[in-house]
Amino acid sequence: MAVEQDSTSTQEQEDLSPIIKIDEAKVSSHLGDLVRRTVEQTLNEMLDAEAQELCQAGRYERSEARTNSRAGFYQRKLQTQAGEVKLHVPKLRQAKFETAIIERYRRRESSIEEALMEMYLAGVSVRRVEDVTEALWGLRVSAGTVSDLNQKLYDRIEQWRNAPITGEHPYVYLDGICLKRSWAGEVRNVSVLVAVGVGQEGFREILGVAEGPNEDTESWRQFLTYVKGRGLTGVQWIISDKCLGLVEAATEFYPEARWQRCVVHWYRNIFSEVPKTKIKAVAAMLKAIHAQEDGASAQEKAMAVVEKLKARKLKKAAEKVAASVGETLTYYQFPAEHHRQIRTNNLLERIMREIRRRTRVVGAFPDGRSALMLAAARLRHIAGSRWGARRYLDMNRLKEMEMTEATRTDNAAA
Repeated sequence: MAVEQDSTSTQEQEDLSPIIKIDEAKVSSHLGDLVRRTVEQTLNEMLDAEAQELCQAGRYERSEARTNSRAGFYQRKLQTQAGEVKLHVPKLRQAKFETAIIERYRRRESSIEEALMEMYLAGVSVRRVEDVTEALWGLRVSAGTVSDLNQKLYDRIEQWRNAPITGEHPYVYLDGICLKRSWAGEVRNVSVLVAVGVGQEGFREILGVAEGPNEDTESWRQFLTYVKGRGLTGVQWIISDKCLGLVEAATEFYPEARWQRCVVHWYRNIFSEVPKTKIKAVAAMLKAIHAQEDGASAQEKAMAVVEKLKARKLKKAAEKVAASVGETLTYYQFPAEHHRQIRTNNLLERIMREIRRRTRVVGAFPDGRSALMLAAARLRHIAGSRWGARRYLDMNRLKEMEMTEATRTDNAAA
């Protein structure tokens, strides 16, 4: 009997399944149209109410309090997140109807405009922005429109770029990136110089970004004048590649700060004097230098590496190691807990890769300002992300080291 009931129930479900089948695509489309019509109706009712308030009288109403009268309406399209809606914007006889609901000549909601700008700043190419807007809102936004929207950001970027620098920043990373710009039919280089710092609370901050014709001494002087004028103080440690113009300018502006040559860049400089077949072995030797527990041991290891290189007939590489290894060992004067983060310029190198990834889709910029603005916009985006909100270093270790050194100095003086 139970078997017969089960078979009957199954048969009933099969008979009913065509009846209760739901076309999800049609339902979704219907709901979308319903939402769009609701938005359209609501906005038109708000416009009508606003016109009534401005006229101090309703449509066709005779009233002594009336201050204006209507002269029909005109249609205007507005792109909303619910889709495109048609608005009936009232006309007034004695004055233009300036609505507080929708700005004059505005075609999109501000939320959509902000979304377009955020996509662009997040590293989405203009072409991809066009595709995304067409998929989301059924409207393909042109490259010119995206550029116009980003012009609105330039004032905010300039304010951020020139804002005062507060607090002291013991650790400062400096580097530059070379971009392309068009000039009189030719493509030339333009440098964008960047400074990143770690403040007393251990958080990373973008300290400055500016255009420099070249990465020479004068360009770095102008850049350091720019960041110092905005309040960059308390610099104890500068990490960078060995760009002679940079090192010279940094010594001039922050003479008490110690300089650390980026270990990774130093390795690459040594590898330029080593055959490809021997790079792996030489890399292991160089890394062993910076794996020592203190500066004295690292210096001894470096001299041993020099002898090994000479024995392998790598004379030029040995000479470079002997002459410049000391520039890479300055970090041993700072807390051991910070060594991994302060012996290389990797913190800034990662950011530079982000800038290059974003600017690669542009190719050659029309001028240096455009290159600077896009790089600054990307840096501003990074600074406002989790990158700037997460503590990078425990700066209490540096404070403890300074207190210990001060005590040792006082005892020696006594």
